[in-house]
Amino acid sequence: MKKIFITGIAGFLGSHLADKFLELGWNVSGCDNLIGGYRDNVPKGADFYQQDCLDLEGLTRILQGVDIVYHTACTAYEGLSVFSPSLITANTVQISVNVMTASIRNNVNRVVHCSSMARYGAQDIIPFTEDMTCKPQDPYGIAKYSAELLMQNLAEVHGMELVIAVPHNIIGARQKYDDPYRNVASIMINLMLQGRQPIIYGDGSQVRCFSSIEDDVGCLVEFATNPKANNQIFNIGPDEGQLTISDLAVLIAEKLNFNLDPIYMPGRPQEVKFATCSANKIRKYFNYTTEISTSSAIDSMINYINDRGTRKFSYHLPVEIISDKTPKTWSQKLF
Repeated sequence: MKKIFITGIAGFLGSHLADKFLELGWNVSGCDNLIGGYRDNVPKGADFYQQDCLDLEGLTRILQGVDIVYHTACTAYEGLSVFSPSLITANTVQISVNVMTASIRNNVNRVVHCSSMARYGAQDIIPFTEDMTCKPQDPYGIAKYSAELLMQNLAEVHGMELVIAVPHNIIGARQKYDDPYRNVASIMINLMLQGRQPIIYGDGSQVRCFSSIEDDVGCLVEFATNPKANNQIFNIGPDEGQLTISDLAVLIAEKLNFNLDPIYMPGRPQEVKFATCSANKIRKYFNYTTEISTSSAIDSMINYINDRGTRKFSYHLPVEIISDKTPKTWSQKLF
C-alpha cells in the first residue's frame, strides 16, 4: 500500500485530498499547525500530526517511509502579506524548503507542490498560462514563486520528481470561514448569515474565476503517480464563468434572500484586478473538465456554514505593519 503524506491536512484543500486518497486505498498521513484549518477537517482514516513545517527535524521524523508528499500547507494570505511579510514569507518559502529537505532525506519518490495564481501577478494577457514570465505583485506571490524555484532546484540536484500545481480561487465546504484575512466567499456568507453587510475592497470590479474543490481534487490526485505530470506546472480550475467580486456578493445575497447593501472600503495595495488562469494545458494532458458551477459550490458552502453555525471572526494572525494603508477591517477589527 502506497503511503502519502499531506502537509496542511486540516486545511480546506488538504483534507479533501486526504478523503480522496483514502477512498483509493492509500495509507494517508499528514500534518498541520491549525493556523488555517479546522481539526475536524482531518478524516478519521488518516494519521494526524500537529506538526509545524517550520520544524525541519520534526518534519523529517514524520516523513519516514512516505512515498509521495503533497505540500498544501501555506499561510495563503495575499492581501495580508503586504502588511505581514515576515509571517507570510516564513510560512511560504521556509516551510517549502523544509518539506523538500525532509523529503530528500527520506528518499520520497515525488513531491506535488500546490502553488498559487499569485505567481503570475499582473499580466498583459488574460487568462494566465503556465509559460508566462511570472510577475508577482505582493510578498505572498513573490514567496510562492520563490518557493517554486527553490523546490525545482533541489529536485533537479537531488533527483526527485516534482509537480507544481496552480489551483486558483478554490471554494467549497470546509473552507475556513471565520478568518478575516482571506476566503472572500466564506467571509461574505458568514457575514450575511449573521445579518451583516459584506465589505468589498475597491469598487468590486476585480475579476476572478472560482473553482469548486470537487473539480480540482481529481486532477491533483492524478499527479501522485502519472509520469506525464513529472517536472510540469499545471493551472487547475475553470477559465470560464468569470465573476467580479460585486457579482459574487449579489449571487450569495440572492441565495440567502439577503437585502444587499455592501460596505465599500479603499482597495488593498498590490491587488491584481484581472486574475484568471487558462486550463488548456491540463485539458490537453488529463482531459480536465469542470462539472460543478460556481453557484452549486456556493450552495455547498452555505449548507456547510449553516450546519456548523456562524462564527465570530478570529484575528488570529499578527498584522506586522500598521499604517494608513492597512485595511481598517484588520487594524480596527471591523469584521
